[in-house]
Amino acid sequence: MNDKTALLEQLRIERPAQEAARSAAPTRWLAGIVAALAVSIAGAWYAWPRGVTIAVATAEPAPAQVSAGPAAVLDASGYVVARRQATVSAKITGKVVLLAIEEGQRVEPDQIIARLDDTNARAAVVQARAQREHAAAGLMAAQVALENAAPTFERNRLQLARAVISAQSFDNAKASYDAARTSREVAARGLAVADATLAVAERNLEDTLVRAPFAGVVTVKAAQEGEMVSPISAGGGYTRTGVGTIVDMSSLEIEVDVSENFINRVKAGQRAAAKLNAYPDWEIPAHVVAIIPTADRAKATVKVRVAFEANDPRILPQMGVRVTFLGDAAAPNAAAGAALVVPAAAVQSAGDTGVVYVVSAGSVERRSVRLGQRLGAEQVVLSGLTSGSRIAASGLDRLTDGAKVRVAPQ
Repeated sequence: MNDKTALLEQLRIERPAQEAARSAAPTRWLAGIVAALAVSIAGAWYAWPRGVTIAVATAEPAPAQVSAGPAAVLDASGYVVARRQATVSAKITGKVVLLAIEEGQRVEPDQIIARLDDTNARAAVVQARAQREHAAAGLMAAQVALENAAPTFERNRLQLARAVISAQSFDNAKASYDAARTSREVAARGLAVADATLAVAERNLEDTLVRAPFAGVVTVKAAQEGEMVSPISAGGGYTRTGVGTIVDMSSLEIEVDVSENFINRVKAGQRAAAKLNAYPDWEIPAHVVAIIPTADRAKATVKVRVAFEANDPRILPQMGVRVTFLGDAAAPNAAAGAALVVPAAAVQSAGDTGVVYVVSAGSVERRSVRLGQRLGAEQVVLSGLTSGSRIAASGLDRLTDGAKVRVAPQ
């Protein structure tokens, strides 16, 4: 009996120990999660950037040959437009039988660019010529009749003076002569009418030819052979009002809308510099042609015409362009190091002044500067900086005065 009791005691399980182990497991998991979160938060805190990351540039002395001007007084946006542009059409309504243009083709003045169906016009010319010949023959017959009646009239006049014939016979001869002379005048007028009719018919025949009004480049081909064209109105879904558009590329200029608040900075003849949006690194010399003497009430702007100093095939109509209006030229730098050059991207310009951010001890200072001329990707600074100053060259839109920054590795 004692042996059985001993065996049963050996098979008994100590449950309190298992319960203690089971209750301790969640505590260990919770501690591990807390430790992992602490490590992650610490790593993120150390990795988080302290301030805006920027690139820096150094203000350097400008070359000795650089002048202090002319400085920019105003920037504005506009578009390239053609002062001489025409949508060419025929003077009459007709069907196109020949179209001799393509987009991009250059044409010369009076060059035939299209031909309309001229069947009816040619028939009218033939008819008018026949009528003229008939009128000319009638005039010839009237001239012969007048020449025959003149001697008879002159003889009867002499005989009447000598009392050889009666007054009645003389009156009959005079009536015949007057009728012949009148017939000749009528025939002459008839020939003039026939000439005018022939001229109109030939003009109508010439109007079937569409010619280039001036030298230029075809930018739009608006019709095809077989289509109807009409100078008056479309007249239907398949009737064109023109055959194409020609642009005189030598007449290209810029139209700029300048805010009326700054129009006092612009004047006729003023020098300017233009940059096409398509070629931002290409500066084109230009000058102000005229200020249109009226304002746009809706936009509060005044239109200004700006002409290019020289033509270039890269300049195309309707291109976007940025125009910088320049002030009067200043004298060259007298003292070496009077002007500095910095990257143009590091300057927020507004006419002849601008703003830069000077980097010092992990923060930036907003500073106003006076600007000179633009040298490609560099900007001349006349005052407000010292040689060797470190300025922010990127991220300017995120900077404010006193903002903390981090300099990106070069």
